[in-house]
Amino acid sequence: MPFASAVDHYENFPVASVLCPPAWRGAVVAMYRVARMADDIADEGDDPPGVRLQALAQLRATLAGLWADDTATLAAAAPALRALHEQRQRHALPLAPLLDLLDAFEQDVRWTATGRRYQDEAELLDYCRRSANPVGRLMLHLAGVRGAEAVAQSDAVCTALQLLNMAQDLGVDLSRGRLYLPRSWLLAAGADPDAPPATWPPPALAHGVLQLVALARQHLRRGWGLPLGVPGRFGWELRVVLHAALRLAQRIEAQGGRTWLRRPRLHWHDSPLLLWRAWRHPVHRPVETNRHPCLDQRPLP
Repeated sequence: MPFASAVDHYENFPVASVLCPPAWRGAVVAMYRVARMADDIADEGDDPPGVRLQALAQLRATLAGLWADDTATLAAAAPALRALHEQRQRHALPLAPLLDLLDAFEQDVRWTATGRRYQDEAELLDYCRRSANPVGRLMLHLAGVRGAEAVAQSDAVCTALQLLNMAQDLGVDLSRGRLYLPRSWLLAAGADPDAPPATWPPPALAHGVLQLVALARQHLRRGWGLPLGVPGRFGWELRVVLHAALRLAQRIEAQGGRTWLRRPRLHWHDSPLLLWRAWRHPVHRPVETNRHPCLDQRPLP
């Protein structure tokens, strides 16, 4: 998930980095920790689906109580939730994006438990709308950016980051019984979506991963101008995130999409290059290399 932070877990796209405005850092970290709490409920440990869903429902009820300033809820809340409550009051954070995130986590649990698969690209993008786009909307709220164009661009960028994360984490997700490649893509690549994933031909899986990357690039094009409408350090942060997304896409493509064999990732030693690209190549002139020739990878506008 494209929340950015150097706390607790590795992330590709650090939002609470040195470029994050200090006045927002407490809010970003508080949101990240609660989102990570929900993510861990959905994915970590050996709890059965019913227990996970009950815990997510309790988290949803706690958030509703905090936003209603219920004193009993606040007294019983975990420290991370009390910290979020404090930042909510300070920045007037909206509740709806956080509830959308919880809805996506709940879907992960339910669909994994029942073996339900994404039918097509539309279902996949609807999941991204709830699992990723709320993050960008919360960040725009902190930045005081309210325009419809900026929101649409932010949604596009967050969806792209989520799609890249899916491509990167194919092996991890398969080990959890979860798959984000739509059935329509698998059929088109010659795989039987109803058969066990272990029986699918590797080229079909690799094609699906590259389709995720191609779709991510399409959304990056739509959101590429977002930093132009965001002032100050956050605008520069967004430039770095966009170039980090391109670099990750290039690494996945360089592996031919076979991310289940070796998980590509960004490292801290990538930072100097990303900072240089963010400065040297403005948002209307991105750097692109190693584009996969079989997919729609036209240069970003």
